[in-house]
Amino acid sequence: MTTPEIIASAYDQQQLTRQVGELLDRHMPAPLTSGERVLIKPNLLLAAPPEKAILTHPLVVKAAAAWVLDHGGRPLIADSPAVGNVEKIWRVGGFKEALKEMPVEVMGFETAARVDIGAPFGSVGLAEEALAIKTVINLPKFKTHAMMTLTLGVKNLFGCVVGFEKPKWHARAGIQREQFAKLLVGIAEAIQPTVTIIDAITGLEGQGPGKNGVPRHMGYLVAGSNVHHVDAACARMAGLAPANLPTIAAASDLGHISEIPSGPIPEEVFADFKLPTQSPVTFGPSFLKHLIRKHMVQRPVVNEQKCRKCNECLTFCPVTAITETDDAVAFDLETCIRCYCCVEVCPHAALEAVDTRAGAWLQRAKRLADRLF
Repeated sequence: MTTPEIIASAYDQQQLTRQVGELLDRHMPAPLTSGERVLIKPNLLLAAPPEKAILTHPLVVKAAAAWVLDHGGRPLIADSPAVGNVEKIWRVGGFKEALKEMPVEVMGFETAARVDIGAPFGSVGLAEEALAIKTVINLPKFKTHAMMTLTLGVKNLFGCVVGFEKPKWHARAGIQREQFAKLLVGIAEAIQPTVTIIDAITGLEGQGPGKNGVPRHMGYLVAGSNVHHVDAACARMAGLAPANLPTIAAASDLGHISEIPSGPIPEEVFADFKLPTQSPVTFGPSFLKHLIRKHMVQRPVVNEQKCRKCNECLTFCPVTAITETDDAVAFDLETCIRCYCCVEVCPHAALEAVDTRAGAWLQRAKRLADRLF
């Protein structure tokens, strides 16, 4: 079955076991072989309880693992978290309790193998397990993302980049969203997930994908064998035209999808779903870009009352644009590439992407012009 499905669901173990199992039955291209190792790749961004809606819900992961075991496979649940280690996330996120009686292997990706994802990126180091294991069940969370608008199936596979290679690739991809989206698509095509099932039962809206996001009940699972088509269906659920999702546009430009997918149509469109506030990372004529970027482009801002100086943002910044001060942290906005890794990994929701006054005025003027003309 190639067409994605959108089905109503809830965090009920019996219901999820049945529904996830049926989705895998329909979308898995071939039966598992006896003893086959299967990679289950959830979103394990950082340590957060299920009600925060930052991670794939443990009951969804449990349902996928149960299907693998019932079909004679050996489930490996793995990711490369942005902050902390898998053991802590496994405990805080409720996975340890939910899967405590199941014979599953859990690990953080540690060893990378090189794979050529094409120009202009060339060779990228991806988790050996993600490349070597034939069957990959991709279990993303339906969330917003300050740079990519939504983090869905394609973005979830960036977790197969091991450890601190992530910020390096943020830096190498540059400050353009379109370029980073092409990197993400190249990684997804290298891994070729077998089935993608997105946890959209409780999504995350606003300034996601970390602790600045706001949980939003949605009540759905979205599944399919083509990760781009699944992401397109999710974009529609959030009231977003698929062509406006950077990874869908990149997949189309790179020839991985022949046209922007037109279906399925979700039963419910969350037209008021709060997407992250965004402004162009770079725009305008080249001779003015320095001034425009300095005074008009969105930038990360710290809330000094929330900042605990844990220095996670300093550790993860790909271009060393953050320094510690007496009160909080400070940004070198000349160096900052606006990748918003700092916003994503901050465990205290102390950072957010904010428009400058001039940038906010420009965005309002543009929206007014669009309505008038």
